[in-house]
Amino acid sequence: MTEKELRAAGMYYRPFQDKELRDEYQRAAGLVFKLNSICNNDYVARYGVLRELFGGIGEECTVVSPFHCDFGYNITVGEKLFANVNLVIIDCARVTIGNNVFIGPNVGIYTAGHPEEVDLRIRDYEYAHPVTIGNNVWIGGHACILPGVNIGDNAIIGAGSVVTHDIPAGSVAVGNPCRVLREITETDREYYFRDMKVDFPYTLREEG
Repeated sequence: MTEKELRAAGMYYRPFQDKELRDEYQRAAGLVFKLNSICNNDYVARYGVLRELFGGIGEECTVVSPFHCDFGYNITVGEKLFANVNLVIIDCARVTIGNNVFIGPNVGIYTAGHPEEVDLRIRDYEYAHPVTIGNNVWIGGHACILPGVNIGDNAIIGAGSVVTHDIPAGSVAVGNPCRVLREITETDREYYFRDMKVDFPYTLREEG
């Protein structure tokens, strides 16, 4: 098996030993540089680069620079993503992001890991496992999403959390390591921040 095939199988691989991987990394680096060189308010030009960089992207998506990813083609994004400044996606494996996802500043999504055994680690072995983020998820600033994690629809990840395992749909999860604090309930339709009550009529949009 090639190093790229080993990577796809979730096995140990050595990325710097594979010319195809090196070439793909360099291609992404050029597109990331191009994206970060375009003013954040030039939405049309930035969206064009994102379409070229990502494996798939829906409509009305915003990724604020600076932004970094390793390969780009492993990233698939749904409709209406908003990703704030300094998002880093280490996409050695697939990263799937659903519709209507909010990502705060300085968030890291990491699919790559390294051996705990030092002799393997210093020989440049690593592994990669996919990350999936469902629809309508809100990820607070400075959160880290680690390899193999699945975050369910409508979940909220608190600022600064380190997400090491799956988070169920419709939950608020916080901390290091990230743990479920509570479920999102009907009360959350009445109060939007602490004891501050929603005082205007509204209807929830249908989930995409």
